Amino acid sequence: MARITRPRTARRLTVATAVAATAILLTAVPAAAHVEVESDNAQALAENVTLEFAAESESATAGITELRVVLPEGIAPADVTYGEGPKGWKFTAEDDGYTVKGPAVKVGGDAEYSVVVRQLPDVKELAFKTLQTYSDGKIDRWIELGEAGADGHGNEAPVLDLKAAAPGAKPVSPSPSERESPSASPTQTTAAEDTAASPSPHAEAESASDDDGGLSTSAWVGIAAAVLVVIAAVFFVVRRRGSAQQ
Repeated sequence: MARITRPRTARRLTVATAVAATAILLTAVPAAAHVEVESDNAQALAENVTLEFAAESESATAGITELRVVLPEGIAPADVTYGEGPKGWKFTAEDDGYTVKGPAVKVGGDAEYSVVVRQLPDVKELAFKTLQTYSDGKIDRWIELGEAGADGHGNEAPVLDLKAAAPGAKPVSPSPSERESPSASPTQTTAAEDTAASPSPHAEAESASDDDGGLSTSAWVGIAAAVLVVIAAVFFVVRRRGSAQQ
């Protein structure tokens, strides 16, 4: 009877171990890739602040070639200048933000770059919606705000938390481009705010056809392969123990 009971117990242990391993892999991988932003001087109304961005790769077959950023309200494209980035990458100002792009970084490599902001607005946090493009045309959309990505499994936009403004700090004068622009009508102001709140129409059209829920096909293949390896290893160990007991 003991020889029958032990193998059954071992089989139950095998199934439980495989299920646990699968659950761990499936919950850990989706949150692996994202875009981060940080600064040594993240304070409201601070001037000439360097922001450092790091876009992590989510592809095992293509390199990152472009990062399109929609600036948060309170930062104008004319107030942003390029710092450093991948070799050969160029900075281009857009109507609602900017683009940095160039030769693809190595497959699996992160794209890191920096910009300098003339002055940070007087707010508690800044979200930088980002579209991350690969050499094969795939696009990751890090654009979710607020509670949408609170569980860590969404496509959250990179957010920079700001400390309160220093005593006596005041907004600087408008940038040259803002002074030269005529006063915007209420209709124009609303349109500008709508543009700043979401990626360009072209990006939204791409989103409808390419959105993959934040996890690439290659990532799913990797998960499946890892699960099979774990299950095979557990069966091998249990089988050897069963043979030894007999």
